[in-house]
Amino acid sequence: MIRNQNVTPLFDALKEYQKKEVVPFDVPGHKHGRGLPELANYLGETVLQVDVNSMKCLDNISNPVGVIKESEELMAQAYCADHAFFLVNGTSSGVQAMIMSVCNPGDKIIIPRNAHKSAINGLILSGGIPVYVQPQTNDELGIAMGVSVESIEEAIEENPDVKAVFIINPTYYGATSDLKRIIEIAHENDIAVIVDEAHGAHFRFHKELPMGAMELGADMSAVSIHKTGGSLTQSSALLLNEGFIDKNRVKTILNLTQTTSASYLLMSSLDVARKMLATQGEEVLTRVLGISRKARNEINKIEGLYAFGNELIGQDGVHNFDETKLGVCVKGIGMTGFEAYDTLRDEYNIQVELGDVYNILAIISVGDDNYSIKKLIDALKDMKDKYGKDKLNFDRVVLDNPQIVVSPRDAFYTRKRIIKLEDSEGEVSGESIMAYPPGIPIITPGERISREIIEYIKFIKNQHSMMTDTEDPYVENIKVLGI
Repeated sequence: MIRNQNVTPLFDALKEYQKKEVVPFDVPGHKHGRGLPELANYLGETVLQVDVNSMKCLDNISNPVGVIKESEELMAQAYCADHAFFLVNGTSSGVQAMIMSVCNPGDKIIIPRNAHKSAINGLILSGGIPVYVQPQTNDELGIAMGVSVESIEEAIEENPDVKAVFIINPTYYGATSDLKRIIEIAHENDIAVIVDEAHGAHFRFHKELPMGAMELGADMSAVSIHKTGGSLTQSSALLLNEGFIDKNRVKTILNLTQTTSASYLLMSSLDVARKMLATQGEEVLTRVLGISRKARNEINKIEGLYAFGNELIGQDGVHNFDETKLGVCVKGIGMTGFEAYDTLRDEYNIQVELGDVYNILAIISVGDDNYSIKKLIDALKDMKDKYGKDKLNFDRVVLDNPQIVVSPRDAFYTRKRIIKLEDSEGEVSGESIMAYPPGIPIITPGERISREIIEYIKFIKNQHSMMTDTEDPYVENIKVLGI
């Protein structure tokens, strides 16, 4: 049945509830904002009037049978999926649910080592055993790119008992692997394919973008609609195609970890964002692509800066590229991406998504316009003139896969001790360390710590990057296995 994508069942029900001026004797305790007037005055009374809890007229995310169910069905059809589940804990919860849906304790899963930390947490929760594949790298940019079809074939051949393949579509910087061929190979071997599409929520809605995982036949996909589709932060969707994975198992797993008090602000934003993408996506994303292409052309006129794009297709495992990801290599003006990130924020009042050793990343999405892009271009020109110097050239930027000594889950539950990071070479890590964003672990529980890893952590600390997931907030110490 083809559904009318112009309707918003959940959003409409929420507006109807607000209009009735119901007298609340349920939670939340602020009671339509009256108990928190300072916040209501700042955000607006309507926002707090629709910050409500589950009730019959608004359905329940744990077992949707009404307006949430209708909105999820519209979401599924918009993304060419059989089923969709609303998420209010971000795509991280979707990634964890995907891994738990395909892995029992001890089951193997093929996964690129540049996966987000949520994938590692999914392994801890499920007891899955990672079979890491090394993504191909672009040494000039110093970043991981696509995963080759050959590396997936080799991993399957060496691990015929593997249960699933996990793929990122796209990487943070916009590179996509040959997902269609990887899905075909996996399915030929009775292996499920699950996809992290945190940065690909918009793919489905424009023909000049890479194809989405559901269209290509993947079994599950987690999409961050809040990142590139316009919904509120923390709102995402989990998509499922029937066949390898049971819908009821997925629902049960989500109910293990997802709140029973899901935010109706978040869920209704999913409803409205889906409507916009499904009915206006082609038009909106044509504008977004135009803005991004214009920015890329203008930035590439600035000596020493390189805004990379479609020219990467066909090399380093890049099968296609998302042009709305505006990555700019700044090493040609003698700055690290960390320095450029801080300079843009502190001196130009511009917040880009991330900085790494050589690059910054600006995400161009449905809310951008020519004015915001001009501000970025002008700032980059001025930054180059003020701070430009000789080109940077580090000996090594992308690390090889660390050695896995024990599984992430076993490492998580094993007794640990705390030692100085400087003295940890050869030890087995008991925690993850990463810069955030992008939230890709440098080391994870169960991996052996090398001198190269220690020196890399010290370098990015000196670049004042935000470090996360360690007990020691200053990352002077690290937990390792043993007593």
